[in-house]
Amino acid sequence: MTLRYSLDEKLSPLPLALFGLQWLAVALPSLIIIGQVVATVHFAEFSEQILYLRKLSFVVGVTMLVQIVWGHRLPLVMGPAAVLLVGVLASSGSSLSAIYTSVMVGGAALALVSALGMFRALQQLFTARVVAVVLLLIAFTLAPAIRDLILDTTRPGSPFGRLVFALVLVLVLFGLQQKLTPLWRSTLVVGGLVVGSLIYPLFFQHAGLSEQPSLPFAAGFWQNLTWPPSFEPGLILAFLVCYLALAVNDLGSIQSLDGMLRPGDMAGRLRKGMTITGLSGCAAGLLGVLGPVNFSLSPGVIAASGCAARRALWPAAVVMIGLAFLPGTLSVVRAVPPTVVGAILLFILSAQVAAGLMSLYSQKETVEFEHGLVVGLPVLAGTIISFMPSSVTETLPGLTRPIAGNGFVAGVLLALWLEHVVFRRKAAQ
Repeated sequence: MTLRYSLDEKLSPLPLALFGLQWLAVALPSLIIIGQVVATVHFAEFSEQILYLRKLSFVVGVTMLVQIVWGHRLPLVMGPAAVLLVGVLASSGSSLSAIYTSVMVGGAALALVSALGMFRALQQLFTARVVAVVLLLIAFTLAPAIRDLILDTTRPGSPFGRLVFALVLVLVLFGLQQKLTPLWRSTLVVGGLVVGSLIYPLFFQHAGLSEQPSLPFAAGFWQNLTWPPSFEPGLILAFLVCYLALAVNDLGSIQSLDGMLRPGDMAGRLRKGMTITGLSGCAAGLLGVLGPVNFSLSPGVIAASGCAARRALWPAAVVMIGLAFLPGTLSVVRAVPPTVVGAILLFILSAQVAAGLMSLYSQKETVEFEHGLVVGLPVLAGTIISFMPSSVTETLPGLTRPIAGNGFVAGVLLALWLEHVVFRRKAAQ
């Protein structure tokens, strides 16, 4: 592949600004979508929701900058981890302090394991089938949240009409994905958010920008810290499983650029990159937000633009840090209707399902019936658990509730048990 700008090449101001804008367009949608989902679950007040997004933007921006300069030093865009979103949504019965203490502990554990070079041993647990289960469960266990966003039954209007609107928007996005060039595909999510938000008020009532409150500069940024911490053993174990899956995602994202760029010293880049991911998760937990992760879509952006310069991500990271102290700018997320957020999340997670199936069929060995059971049972069980009413989840014993009541965690643990215990002899043969 011929690249216009190599990994460590310096850019003149104009290309730096243009490519920085491109990376910003890739990074912002995940921040807005995942951040808005979690913020509305945690807080009823709009000002507190914006505070959550500001903190999340600050953590992602700082982590991206640190990774580019001192960590893996690769052109990888970052965003809030969807697997931690699953953990938060499944922990609604716990306090915010307990949830984000668990995020802190999980990040600290990942940083320690990575710094000591121990993650390679844990990586052996995640075969192609287990990775497929992880990717599929992230999508399927978020289905209840997507349903609630799309139907948006708290507002006047027809829920069925909103469902039709969301499905049409998703189908249009898929159609455009087949026709657009790779460079324009990277901006498809942004376009979907903008166009969907503009069209939605033509069919349904939506406040939009008309009710935006005035938020002062840097107001209350250090509020709602997770201090003192609150330790719930079952919840901590659940988030440790989530962080294990996050680490596999992070590892794969960093390794994805090895074949394309051949940067050298991949062992050192992996160790530093994953250590910083863990430390940023710890810091995010202290601030009371989701931890970030490196995204695996970066190779596609590099291939489309021809720019592999890591410095091209500096402007995107700096802008995201700046947004944390400009609450009025981030408050435009109110203009994005929940139905549009749900539709875009459905579009993104459809790609997650495709990645899970590709992981399953990419293995060199012949796919057998038992392999399908390793994937099928955990995915079905995890999906069923994620749809269980809260009244049922609350009847579970307190220590086991964060694990048995979390469809993602229960599904991953079941997949590991089937893969490495039940069908271990069959796999060895």
